[in-house]
Amino acid sequence: MLKGIDPILNADLLHALRAMGHGDDLVLADANFPATTMARRLIRMDGVPGPRLLQAILSVLPIDDFVPDPALRIEVVGAPDEVPPVCAEYAAILQHHGVTLGRIDRFAFYDRAKQAFAVVASGEARLYGCVLLKKGVIRPS
Repeated sequence: MLKGIDPILNADLLHALRAMGHGDDLVLADANFPATTMARRLIRMDGVPGPRLLQAILSVLPIDDFVPDPALRIEVVGAPDEVPPVCAEYAAILQHHGVTLGRIDRFAFYDRAKQAFAVVASGEARLYGCVLLKKGVIRPS
């Protein structure tokens, strides 16, 4: 255990988050996402719901403020304007951190996921429970 660190952030995930650089992408994937196929680096967080995992990640990960869409969700196939409940939860969590959740086509998301620094496979069972996050910077005080 560490002081001030969310206990669901395991050593593998903390290592990846720390090793990422500014502009690197992290995928928070749902349980149906082809994580093993897509990931350059795979971190398994089976059993952890997506929103809980997003809260933990955002407790230590700065989000990029140099790009227009640093957080993206997969669009619902055939209904791109639909916002699934899990994505509404993600949007509320991100909004608390001053970030708006954008959207991206499913196959464009997959292309970005293949290039991402890491894919975190969550236990989120709801469909479309995937988010792509771009790491930002921590400015000197």
